[in-house]
Amino acid sequence: MTPVIAHLVFIPGVLLVGVWIGAWLGARSARAELERRQQKRRQ
Repeated sequence: MTPVIAHLVFIPGVLLVGVWIGAWLGARSARAELERRQQKRRQ
């Protein structure tokens, strides 16, 4: 592969992985916060 083609594949791939990891961590954090608020309401 030429460097140009490699970058056209590699850069969007890295961006997609970053978006996926960010969404996963954000969703996990949001679920934890929701659970924390629900526990606070029950007490």
